[in-house]
Amino acid sequence: MSQISDARYANATSAQVEEDIVIEPAGDGWERVRHVRVAIVGAGFSGLGMAIKLKQAGLDDFVVLERGDDVGGTWRDNTYPGAACDVPSHLYSFSFAPNPHWSRTYSPQREIRDYLRRAADRFGVRPHIRFGHEVCDASWDEATQQWRITTAQGPFAARVLVLGNGPLAEPSIPAIPGLDRFAGTLFHSARWDHGHDLTGERVAVIGTGASAIQFVPQIAPSVGRLALFQRTPPWIVPRLDRPISGRRRTLFRAAPIAQRAQRTAIYWQRELGALALVYRPPMMKAAEKIARAHLEAQVADPALRAKLTPSYTMGCKRILLSDDFYPALTRDNVEVVTDHIREVRAQSIVTEDGIERPIDTIILATGFHVTDNPIYQRVHGRDGRALTDAWREGPSAYLGAAVAGFPNLFIMIGPNTGLGHTSMVFMIESQLAYILDCLRVMDRRGLGAVDVRPDAQDAYNDELQRRMRRTVWASGCASWYLAANGRNTTLWPGFTWEYRLRTRRFDPANYDMIPKTAPINKRRLSSYGVGSQSGACYDA
Repeated sequence: MSQISDARYANATSAQVEEDIVIEPAGDGWERVRHVRVAIVGAGFSGLGMAIKLKQAGLDDFVVLERGDDVGGTWRDNTYPGAACDVPSHLYSFSFAPNPHWSRTYSPQREIRDYLRRAADRFGVRPHIRFGHEVCDASWDEATQQWRITTAQGPFAARVLVLGNGPLAEPSIPAIPGLDRFAGTLFHSARWDHGHDLTGERVAVIGTGASAIQFVPQIAPSVGRLALFQRTPPWIVPRLDRPISGRRRTLFRAAPIAQRAQRTAIYWQRELGALALVYRPPMMKAAEKIARAHLEAQVADPALRAKLTPSYTMGCKRILLSDDFYPALTRDNVEVVTDHIREVRAQSIVTEDGIERPIDTIILATGFHVTDNPIYQRVHGRDGRALTDAWREGPSAYLGAAVAGFPNLFIMIGPNTGLGHTSMVFMIESQLAYILDCLRVMDRRGLGAVDVRPDAQDAYNDELQRRMRRTVWASGCASWYLAANGRNTTLWPGFTWEYRLRTRRFDPANYDMIPKTAPINKRRLSSYGVGSQSGACYDA
């Protein structure tokens, strides 16, 4: 986890909101349980967005449970050299919190993290955040119509649980024989070891995804040798990143409408990408020509170029943007290895062709647990069933947010809400409006719980899978978009404005509406929350 370097954030948890604490039976004794209306897991874009919208709606009875020591989510954790967004800055931000200070077309990691820090302070949600509160278990209590939440710092109870932990939170470690016996330095790109000096070392990078194409050009000049182990080459198009001039930033500060106009233009330009990805896959041929020309212009060696040329339809896997990745691979000290890894030894890696390469450091650029995030094992709905059990045939949810049998649970950026062409923040804001409207309906009707009907969830997902068949993602490649059963449970097969229309209002007709039950007897006291302490969850 990154350390808080700015003194302004050093005492971030010292002024917390008042909490409702209830003394409840626990085994042979009693325990203090913090009760809130809404519990939010995670303090990245999703979690902070939910907190801000609750605050703006006048609902202060909520808590944000964050396992880290700062806000930012994936933009706090991914600090590898060259980390940056691949969506234009003016679109990769909250619509209600434009930032006229972006320095480049594509924002670097630190700027995005700082943007989220400022948003937490500007909208007054930092006092609601409990750092160091990893969620160990969350179970639905039918009798009290509450989520009983166990964290590394103690228990909470909440009427509504919002999972805002995001799909890019848990690094995926590949099952390579011998990896656990490697005697050198080993780390995942999402947990970059800044204390380890790579200068002059023999470095192996496993993976050629979105992270690798950003950090490989940064480390290649300083390492002794770099072996890049590639399973499948990505399609890469020019990034065309450039600084945003001081004059333009001044304009955005003085005339916010100018920035909103640019954001709108970027949105509709990006939305055209869905036309090719979802409705007209043959249109990707034009983009493939751009990518091939980009590769030919930057890689002169025909043998290397052949290794880097994809054989699948563009868009079937994530399309990447880079201006410096290909040039880095042409360096004399860089080798692209396409033979599969047979095993990792104490000081080397052996490939299927029998070649053994001495290695000092291994960097895993192997992505994340997207469809099998470990937190899903810790969330239990009715009858104690975990989300992982409900999703044995692959993750599915109604509108990517609600799961039958898990009352009052909402998943931010859940199944089939991912995008291949534009900003996820747009989808997040759509879900925020939907959840807020649900809370209003619950208040107006005096409801204790809402639970999406299984038939509504099934019909919705059957529709998505029918639509998925004609997309470029169904063209035959293997990708992290797919669940173990081969179904695409990650991406939204349509325009984002369509999803916005579907989520603009909560739709009670698709839910079981459950009245409030009588409150149970409790011993209650009011107390101010305490600051973060160390702690961790341990899975059995």
